[in-house]
Amino acid sequence: MSQLIACKAREGVVFGADAKAVDVDANGNLIEFRVDRLHQLSDYAGILNGGAAAGESMCHALKRFVGDENLTYVDDIYNAALPFLATEYERFMRKKCEIQPIDPIHQVTFILGGYTRYDPVHPFRMYLLWTKRKLPLLDSDEIGICFSVPRVIKLEHSLHQSVNQNAELDRVITIVRHEMERLAELDEEISGPLSYAFITQDGFKRL
Repeated sequence: MSQLIACKAREGVVFGADAKAVDVDANGNLIEFRVDRLHQLSDYAGILNGGAAAGESMCHALKRFVGDENLTYVDDIYNAALPFLATEYERFMRKKCEIQPIDPIHQVTFILGGYTRYDPVHPFRMYLLWTKRKLPLLDSDEIGICFSVPRVIKLEHSLHQSVNQNAELDRVITIVRHEMERLAELDEEISGPLSYAFITQDGFKRL
C-alpha cells in the first residue's frame, strides 16, 4: 500500500507520500517494509513512486539517468522518463516472472512534477505515469491541478478549490500535510515516515 498526494498551485508543485510497502516472499507470505517514495530528480523536478516497492529503485535509476543526460526541467525529464521507466519496469517484470506469477501487487505508479523555464505562463507541470497489462507497459497523462493515489476525492476537491482561489503555496502545503497525517492515523495501510516537498521557480525543497 502507498499513499501519494500531488498538487500544482500558482506558485509551485507540492508532494506528499507515506513509506509503507508490501510484497510477497518466495513462500507466498505477505511482508511489509518501508521505502522512500519521494525523490528529487534535479534542481527543478521530483517524482513520487507508488505501488510495488521496486518503484523506488526505478526512481534511483531515473535520477542517475537524468544526471548523466544533464536534464534539469520537468518537461525535458518527462520526455525521457516515460521510455526509460517503461524499460526499467519491463526488466523488473521479466525478473519477477522467473520467481513467481505476476499479480497487481507488482504494478507501479509515478507522479512526476516540477518547473520549466520554457513556458513563463504555465511554468509548473505534473504528469501521471502508470502500468498497463499490455505493451507498451507504461502510459502517461498530464495532471491538471491535483491527484492522489489511491484517489481521495474529497481532498482533491478541496485542493482544486484552493488552487482556483489562488491560495498561497503555504496553504496548499498545509492541506496536503494535514490530510496525509489524518490518513496515517485512520488507515493501518498508510504509515510513516511521511515525506513532503515542494518545487518552485527557486528549485526543489524537502520539508
